[in-house]
Amino acid sequence: MQKRIGQRALTLVAAGIGGAVFLLLGLPLPLLLGPMAGCLAFALGGAPLRDMGVFGTLMRTFLGAAIGASVTPDLVGALPRYGATLALVPLFVLVIGAVGYPFFRRVMGFDHPTAFYSAMPGGLQDMLIFGQEAGGDVRAMSLVHATRVLAIVTALPFLMTLFWGIDLSRPPGAPLASLPPLELALMLIAAVAGWKVGERIGLFGASILGPLILTAALSLAGFIHTRPPAEVIWAAQFFIGIAVGSKYAGITGRELRLFVGAGLGFSALLAVISTAFIELAHLLSPAPALDVILSFLPGGQAEMVVIAIVSGADVAFVVTHHLTRIFLVIFSAPLIGRWLGKT
Repeated sequence: MQKRIGQRALTLVAAGIGGAVFLLLGLPLPLLLGPMAGCLAFALGGAPLRDMGVFGTLMRTFLGAAIGASVTPDLVGALPRYGATLALVPLFVLVIGAVGYPFFRRVMGFDHPTAFYSAMPGGLQDMLIFGQEAGGDVRAMSLVHATRVLAIVTALPFLMTLFWGIDLSRPPGAPLASLPPLELALMLIAAVAGWKVGERIGLFGASILGPLILTAALSLAGFIHTRPPAEVIWAAQFFIGIAVGSKYAGITGRELRLFVGAGLGFSALLAVISTAFIELAHLLSPAPALDVILSFLPGGQAEMVVIAIVSGADVAFVVTHHLTRIFLVIFSAPLIGRWLGKT
């Protein structure tokens, strides 16, 4: 217990230093990218970092509540307009798998289950569970997926700031003191209850999807009219940054060369695939370019939600596409993985 506390304290120090540096330098999304960078730097230096456990998961629930609060009657009425771009998502997943699996299997020399579940653009935790059950290398898959998320989530804000002039310094919500206490209480209850009920029934991504469903129900019923306050979203960013950066704890030179190198190579392939689908989706949909871009970049769901909220994108549009992608991967990957393993 004392060892875990010490490791988590060190992790908070690393994240705090990273966040402070990003704030002082005026870099984008300092409370998300700063903790990632700080933890990554400490991990590469051999520091024994550890994620925040249950508390880190709790902070993710507030992003689920933020998404759910964006689900309004107007949004539900607009869902048919998403049809053209949503129809591209299955093909998007298929192309990623068709390119990623041979890359990991033939080029990087991974065994079948490790290659397959490293290539699947689903939720990190779900892919690790499926991959472990199939006999894959959990450490390799963890580092590949963490690198994919890190590469996308780090590059995107800089591109958004430098080339599109998007202001990522705006508050991600209203101040805590300005929100009705009853709505705050309802969002807190929905976040925690949705998470725990989701876990109890075996819902994938329960820490985000459970709160999303309960908060969306409250929003559609007219009980909630706003997102969680800015202070809560900032805190969630901080702990999500820790969750990504701390995955590099204990990394060796071999893992850095092989697994992180594979993750960076895969990220480059994803950039090409995503660009093609973003262009196609932009032609098919009247949605703003920013919404389309955020919808077809396979970063982590929580991380992409943060960027969508801060950038002022249509959170519901973005999340609908990411959830569709994750649903498809969750339900099809185990079946396809077993089939490929027999061929």
